[in-house]
Amino acid sequence: MSDDKDNIQLSAVEDHDGILAIRGGGARRDWNGIHYKQGMSAKNVGTTKLSANIATIPPGGVAYAHIHVGFEVILYILEGKVRHEFGPGLKQVLENEAGDFIYIKPEVPHEVFNMSDTEPVVAFVARSSADEWDNIIAYDRNQQTDADLLAPGDNEPRA
Repeated sequence: MSDDKDNIQLSAVEDHDGILAIRGGGARRDWNGIHYKQGMSAKNVGTTKLSANIATIPPGGVAYAHIHVGFEVILYILEGKVRHEFGPGLKQVLENEAGDFIYIKPEVPHEVFNMSDTEPVVAFVARSSADEWDNIIAYDRNQQTDADLLAPGDNEPRA
């Protein structure tokens, strides 16, 4: 899996004395089975409390099981249909499609599946962390307790 999450294109940011812009969403970066349009975060525009970008899960793709440590996420699905498997052991299931908003509380383990083998899932993603996905840890669906989780800062998905 390609991992170029830190490939930030600083030259894409236009600073207009208080309003910053990235036209066309910036370069694509890949992480954890998802393609991201660069978007905005502390890394390129100096945000202090939030980050946002566009995420694409390719046809048949999976955003591998993970946990957001200490931050909230809101998504709006622009295209496609996803299945979330979530909670301890990823035993709960929720399906969402274009037009749905999704809120993911901090610390909730989840894995996201594109339900189509031919169409991508495209979503606007907003986080209550300026660090984008720096505080995300991999989750093993066989884990049942917090004691089994990876240490914070270990961002590499398990094989």
